[in-house]
Amino acid sequence: MPANRAVIYQGPGQVGIREIDYPVYELRDGPGVNSANVGRRTPHGVILRTVASNICGSDQHMVRGRTTAPEGLVLGHEITGEVVDVGPDVEFVKVGDICSVPFNIACGPCRNCKEGKTGVCLSVNPDRPGSAYGYVDMGGWVGGQAEYVLVPYADWNLLRFPDREQALEKILDLAMLADIFPTGYHGCVSAGVTTGSTVYIAGAGPVGLAAATSAWLLGAAVVIVGDLNKERLEQARSFGCETVNVSDGDPAEQVQQILGRSAPAIGQPLVDAAVDAVGFEARGHGANAATEMPATVLNSLMDLTRAGGAIGVPGLYVTGDPGGVDEAARAGSLSLRLGLGWAKSHSFVTGQCPVMRYNRGLMMAILHDRVQIARNVNATPIALDQAARGYQDFDQGAARKYVLDPHGMCGA
Repeated sequence: MPANRAVIYQGPGQVGIREIDYPVYELRDGPGVNSANVGRRTPHGVILRTVASNICGSDQHMVRGRTTAPEGLVLGHEITGEVVDVGPDVEFVKVGDICSVPFNIACGPCRNCKEGKTGVCLSVNPDRPGSAYGYVDMGGWVGGQAEYVLVPYADWNLLRFPDREQALEKILDLAMLADIFPTGYHGCVSAGVTTGSTVYIAGAGPVGLAAATSAWLLGAAVVIVGDLNKERLEQARSFGCETVNVSDGDPAEQVQQILGRSAPAIGQPLVDAAVDAVGFEARGHGANAATEMPATVLNSLMDLTRAGGAIGVPGLYVTGDPGGVDEAARAGSLSLRLGLGWAKSHSFVTGQCPVMRYNRGLMMAILHDRVQIARNVNATPIALDQAARGYQDFDQGAARKYVLDPHGMCGA
């Protein structure tokens, strides 16, 4: 069998490359594998040669030591790959197919999967509903920042690209279908973005930029992106977004200036829809920009969003954060101004994006040149051996979406 090198979490601030077992159709014991999943057979799975596996902000939370991830965990939940072997129960997926892998693993037959809630599948994680590759407390499915990876329930999970040559030409765009493009789109759909909407997106990282791209695709009139990072704000401006540097203070006044006479009332810098693409490691505004304040984004979005509006929350929040600013934050308990949201009749949608709800439609938008998501998030392919540098640069705020390219199929 071929060698299989992978990116491994080695402790806070450290990742490395290590050779791991070539995938088999059984979940074996290892770092992070739930004991109830050990020995689980996957004849419904396939083995992929990884074409692309992206570094995600959610991976960074683990690498910073902000979760309970064990050392030795194989990272990577944003996977695009070529099928090199199929299990005996696979009917429709064939060797040679190039496919996108939704980051949330779903079984297909459970109640939630049948209702389209694939982010909270009931069958793949003994600890709680919902699972993902290479992620803490998600059942222990091996991550895809590797040369080869197992994908279970392949006929259900995989999105096959219709033309191999076309897929390889657009591979950096299509690589965003595993997570950030559907996740950003889900945030906007959850917030009710539609034709003529005014939209505020907190966070100009890859998910925030994907959400901004999605807002334009959905017909927004104004898309405003807020962040502390000047380079990332410049990236948002590169495809038509207005920007707010929240290190200058509360974003409300800047939003008011942008909306001008289109604001609903004098003195009310209110948008129709808002998206939290930051999550639990949020920092404050203005003088508090260097201080971690995990509820800041959610509270500011309630302030910025009009009465009757909606807030999408694709940004990650956790139930266990060893590095939390206080005891409450370490348990995922935040000081939210829920009374304000209630008084304004806001609706909130949280949790994993159900990728399969959106990925096929977004694939068609990419294939027919309706959107350039790789350009908008500044997708940058790098070799597997450069993973540690990619994690470091991304952690320092690089305005890039790093795409690991283990087999040189993305132009690394």
